[in-house]
Amino acid sequence: MRRPPPLPTPPEQETKPAPARSSRRGREDADPTGEGRPIVAATGPGGARADAADEPPETSEALTAGDVWRAARARRKALRAEIRRFTRRSRRRRLIWLCALGALVLLIGGSVAAAYSPLFAVEKITVAGASTLNAAAVEAALGDQLGTPLALVSESDVKAALIAFPLIETYALEARPPHDLVVRIVERTPIGVIESGAGFTLVDAAGVALSTTEDRPDGQPVIAVDGGIESDAFESVGLVVRSLPADVRAVVTDVSATTLDDVTLTLASGLVVVWGSAEDSAYKARVLASTMVANPAAREIDVSSPDVVVAG
Repeated sequence: MRRPPPLPTPPEQETKPAPARSSRRGREDADPTGEGRPIVAATGPGGARADAADEPPETSEALTAGDVWRAARARRKALRAEIRRFTRRSRRRRLIWLCALGALVLLIGGSVAAAYSPLFAVEKITVAGASTLNAAAVEAALGDQLGTPLALVSESDVKAALIAFPLIETYALEARPPHDLVVRIVERTPIGVIESGAGFTLVDAAGVALSTTEDRPDGQPVIAVDGGIESDAFESVGLVVRSLPADVRAVVTDVSATTLDDVTLTLASGLVVVWGSAEDSAYKARVLASTMVANPAAREIDVSSPDVVVAG
């Protein structure tokens, strides 16, 4: 089989150089007639070029004060937005603290307002600690406090009402919301009676007169001291009587002293106890109790020196 002949190759195209547009345009500008004569630009009145109208108008305009203001405003707005973005966490934390503080203030204010309102007014008064005193009489004396808010109960008014009860040594007020007021009292402990023209005056260790009666109260010894209730002898007697055991205290009929070092007790059985001073009174009381058991027929016991007891 014969091989076909090759196809004929196309003739090479001639590349023509592109015309120099810039130089030609320059030549046309210089001599549009082609005659090689220079062109002189025409000017109008006032020296303006005649072809000035052919120039393109300027596209930029002068900025006004409104444009400057709007740009500054936009810049401030962007700056505020950035500040808010970077301070969002601190603002949230500040808001939480302010809400907590506001809730606390509201709670305290509401509690104070409620405490001073009739919602917490006194409706019941209870006297605690009264043994000799009549608790009902004390409660009646404090009746003026009924209806008063617990927070407004006056200490001075309560004190003025309790002055009428000399048996009260100390007292304390206890508010129990919503309506209860508790008065806790400590009664004075009488140590005996002092005989006078008015009768028998019951006194405590401080010399406070608790009551006066024409007849001698049962179970209370008669106190005879030199110098009266303001003397050191009376103070020593008070300490001695309060240190006695209850069984011995119940049978004491007379207590006498001329000085603070020679307190003497007389019992219902006729037994005389030389006590001496108020020092070591608790120890002396124990020694006296054991000596009375060991010497039931003794008429006098000297415990002024508790380590060397004399019984006869």
